[in-house]
Amino acid sequence: MASSRIICIGLLANTCIEATARFGMELGYHVTLLKDATAALSEEAMHAAHYIDGPTYAHEILTTAELREALACAT
Repeated sequence: MASSRIICIGLLANTCIEATARFGMELGYHVTLLKDATAALSEEAMHAAHYIDGPTYAHEILTTAELREALACAT
């Protein structure tokens, strides 16, 4: 059976998205963070969301193109 998944996109990567993704991971979901489909108020916040904090809760940190390719291969 495939695991349940959360794909996170939107605003603000370092607060709202991170909170949702972290909670999903704690509930046992496979979390994917799309680094080109999220935004923050500064470059520093984006860097923290994708390269410092993100790896602690996201199973995958991908671009939209990488996700599309992965989904195409899965079908």
